[in-house]
Amino acid sequence: MSKVLVLNGPNIQRLGIREPSVYGTTSYDELVELCTKWGADGGFDVEVRQTDSEAELISWIHAAADSTTPVVLNPAAFTHYSYALRDACAQLTAPLVEVHLSNPAAREEFRHNSVISGVASGTIAGFGVDSYRLALDVLVGLIADSTDSQ
Repeated sequence: MSKVLVLNGPNIQRLGIREPSVYGTTSYDELVELCTKWGADGGFDVEVRQTDSEAELISWIHAAADSTTPVVLNPAAFTHYSYALRDACAQLTAPLVEVHLSNPAAREEFRHNSVISGVASGTIAGFGVDSYRLALDVLVGLIADSTDSQ
């Protein structure tokens, strides 16, 4: 079973309590359970992590780059300004799918720009927790395509 990291940036541990009208009512613990199940359905061993620390998130991305591990990343607020995180993501050789619970393009103007999307395999946004399910589904195809082309 292939390993996949699902990494989450600041405030994601507050799901279900933080602005449920924007981010939904699913709790972080429920998100972890769902991602683990959805990943297993796709043949992945999923490890879900969350941090409010930019440095810790970058370290996790470095480890994924070193081990060629695919990543689903919700950079949260780091999406818009963390060039350090962007540079770490650029080192990944396995697929990187950027996810967002809400649709940043439909929100405040400062949320419209992602410094991460330019180095991601793709971005899925606006589908609540289903954004993660869609990202894991996409990884199945991306990994199969990369295996087929070897």
